[in-house]
Amino acid sequence: MAQPIERVCDYPRPPALVASADHILIRAGGALLAESRRSYRVLETFHPPTYYLPPDAFCERRLRVAQGRSFCEWKGIAAYYDVVCEHSSIARAAWSYPQPTAAFAVIAGWVAVYPALMDGCWIDGERVQPQPGGFYGGWITSAVQGPFKGDPAHPQLI
Repeated sequence: MAQPIERVCDYPRPPALVASADHILIRAGGALLAESRRSYRVLETFHPPTYYLPPDAFCERRLRVAQGRSFCEWKGIAAYYDVVCEHSSIARAAWSYPQPTAAFAVIAGWVAVYPALMDGCWIDGERVQPQPGGFYGGWITSAVQGPFKGDPAHPQLI
């Protein structure tokens, strides 16, 4: 049976937080970075879903605390991580909310990655396309329909 299509223009604002049992696989630096069947999807108007995985889904010592913070009006203050690879690292390629707002409390310490900086991200075997624009961490699959914020073809959304 075909998966229903979600139109990101129908996602709410403020964003919704939805638990997922999809099989998530993330590779970076030529190796496995994370794998899980437990995640949360953040669904925000005109954004493809952003996936947050529990910290124990990530391979040991592959995340290193990075400098800097950012602020999300919905989730609070984000902390960043470098992804450590065998011979290098990917700066600020992942983030989490150590003390999110009450509405997002269940993802405290859970980690999201920028798919564009990974070797690849997969949801139930389907390779994810990164959300356009370097600032965004959305995961585009055949189950979501745009237009997406950050896409130069839709400058009104940038």
